[in-house]
Amino acid sequence: MTYGRESIDLPEDRGCLQWVLGVPLVLVYLPAVYICVLLLAADPIAPADQHTRDDLYAMGAVALCICFAGLLLSLLPVYRRTMNRWWYAVPVALGAIAYFGGVSPG
Repeated sequence: MTYGRESIDLPEDRGCLQWVLGVPLVLVYLPAVYICVLLLAADPIAPADQHTRDDLYAMGAVALCICFAGLLLSLLPVYRRTMNRWWYAVPVALGAIAYFGGVSPG
């Protein structure tokens, strides 16, 4: 294929660039995934187990902050130009799990 101008945004170069830009996003989202798994697996034993409920609420808040940081990272122009749209679904889904897992434990 020939293009009228030289650019780093050629379609055949996007695959490698997507992998390079995807690694930081995956590294940002891994702790959020781990926290969300812990939130879903947690089960306060007694109705009066307020300490565990507070810990779950704090874990949900941390996971929400991590998801927000990943969303801000994926809104950078180089990410918007290169990455697919489904990368926006990851922080939204993890944030929803973290919110509902932290707000309604047990």
